[in-house]
Amino acid sequence: MPLIAASGGMMTKTNLIRLGVLVLLLAGIGLAVSYRDQFDADALQAWVKTADAWAPLLFMLVYALAAVLFLPGTVFTLAGGALFGPVWGAFYNLTGATLGAALAFLVSRYLASDWVLKRSGGRLKRVIKGVEGEGWRFVAFVRLVPVFPFNLLNYALGLTRIPFGHYVLASYFGMLPAAIAYTYLGYAGREAVAGGEGLIQKGLLALALVAVAAFVPRLLTHLRRGAMLDIDELKQRLDSGEDILLLDVRTAPDFLGEQGHIPTATNIPLEQLAERIDEIADYEEKPVVALCRTDRRSVQAVELLARNGFADAHVVRNGMTAWNEKGYPLAERA
Repeated sequence: MPLIAASGGMMTKTNLIRLGVLVLLLAGIGLAVSYRDQFDADALQAWVKTADAWAPLLFMLVYALAAVLFLPGTVFTLAGGALFGPVWGAFYNLTGATLGAALAFLVSRYLASDWVLKRSGGRLKRVIKGVEGEGWRFVAFVRLVPVFPFNLLNYALGLTRIPFGHYVLASYFGMLPAAIAYTYLGYAGREAVAGGEGLIQKGLLALALVAVAAFVPRLLTHLRRGAMLDIDELKQRLDSGEDILLLDVRTAPDFLGEQGHIPTATNIPLEQLAERIDEIADYEEKPVVALCRTDRRSVQAVELLARNGFADAHVVRNGMTAWNEKGYPLAERA
């Protein structure tokens, strides 16, 4: 009996500590958001400069705190370039941002990961499982491709079981291209204000780096869609009896219309896929092949499936158009 009481007391103490941390965190975020309009790069630079030799350390710590409190990271990144130059500025920016991401991740994991794990189900459970299955690859991808807000994503990833070390390393290297680009942009801006030499070259280089940082996510998004399947490869895999979910995402009239459909296809229109995704949950870890009239809707379907944790989803190149051009068999019309 005393053991049970002690255990219960320990649980109560832990919950109280968590509640205290949560209250402090929410108060800090509320305060930071309330005064964010008064926060700008000039004020930050002036304040950091007063620290003299301790300026880099102070800057990284403040950057990390800003990430935890949902303050805009772009202001810090530009300020880091202006204060410390393109090389050291990129290092300090990247270190501060990664430290802040790590702190938010740990706070979220301490406060709520167990609670979410016990209560998650259905679609949320599949999303978390899919993220955990991707692990560091998912972290690196979302850092390179900013689909979600940086500060919010830090807390969201803390709710998963992604190893902390993998999260930190993937975050650091995933944020590297953007950190270099925007740090140099801040440096070029300072040089422009100061009237330094080679302003045109520095400005053009800054714009080029930003353009590259913007292009890399698009390239990765394209690659992440999964390799497109040629119609001949699809036919061979179907004929071999491979357990594939052939997902036709055309509307029902098109599915039954003049182009016909493949005999083993399952029809879930793209517009209904999100709400009917539970129907195909058994194929989260199995091959899913999406097709439509060409491949426009199927690309969107594969992106949706990837976001919901489906690990092996592909697009059929040119869809039913290619299937009919080859003269492959269609399901008999009713």
